[in-house]
Amino acid sequence: MLTEKKLDRGDGSLRVRGLLILLLVAFIWGSAFVAQRAGMDSIGPFTYGSLRFALGCLTLLPLLLYFRRQRAVDSSHELRCHSRKIGLAAGGIMFIASSLQQVGIVDTTAGKAAFITCLYIVFVPLVAFFMHRRTTRANWLGAATALAGLYFLSVQAGFYMEKGDLIVLVCSFFWTGHILFVDRYAGEAEVVEMALCQFLVCCVLNTVVALWWEDFSWGAVTAAAVPILYGGILSVGIAFTLQIVGQRYADPSQAAVVMSMESVFGALTGWLVLAESMGIREIAGCILMIAGMLITQLGEKCSANNAKHEDMAVHVK
Repeated sequence: MLTEKKLDRGDGSLRVRGLLILLLVAFIWGSAFVAQRAGMDSIGPFTYGSLRFALGCLTLLPLLLYFRRQRAVDSSHELRCHSRKIGLAAGGIMFIASSLQQVGIVDTTAGKAAFITCLYIVFVPLVAFFMHRRTTRANWLGAATALAGLYFLSVQAGFYMEKGDLIVLVCSFFWTGHILFVDRYAGEAEVVEMALCQFLVCCVLNTVVALWWEDFSWGAVTAAAVPILYGGILSVGIAFTLQIVGQRYADPSQAAVVMSMESVFGALTGWLVLAESMGIREIAGCILMIAGMLITQLGEKCSANNAKHEDMAVHVK
């Protein structure tokens, strides 16, 4: 049975488990870039979003039914309703963020869009700081290192702002809001119930926009079947659900750095599958991003050890 109680992030083993889950999420999202690029060759972005979020819902339905049978006695109606409300709100934020990204990327390069989107690496600890949340020096240093790596990995020429860049910048603020929202409420909700409602909102809103804005063809959908299946089952159904699970354990600033590793995995899968170039600049960017992730994790361990030693010293006195 899934617990609805916020788990103790002071437990080092649980924190490491959460970060490993988020690293798996980053890998799935990064590899899904290949599927998304292939899918866009046949269908529009909102049609793709509608179908992949619908698949995400279908992926979770058997799991939801299983857990409902398992928790028939222990889970309250109030908890399920609360989880659905949280999922609906999270889905609204996710739809705005993903839609702005899709619209903005039309008027900018994919590399700059990836860089600007992942500015949540900095925005998350910054907003958390103003919300009086603890942000360690290691979190800031790790975020700055990862951001430098992301720049080398994503931005190939001189950096200049276009209309699409500003739209993607707004999208990054909404992804920041989504990360912090999930961090705040994931421990109060049933994971599958929350995730399913989140996907349902995105599916419905994408469908409405697609019917209004885009042409629909079953032939085009059939041609994009493999990217839709990959994006729906893995990127949505599995990865976004695991994001909620992982953030129950991890600090939001650490989570932002780890999830930004999707850029590294995206570059690597693009190199392996699409034969995209991977030069010294890109390799240096990957190394810096990995270093940033390690700095945040090692810094958290040092903080935990120092706190433990201080507690021991107080007991000795």
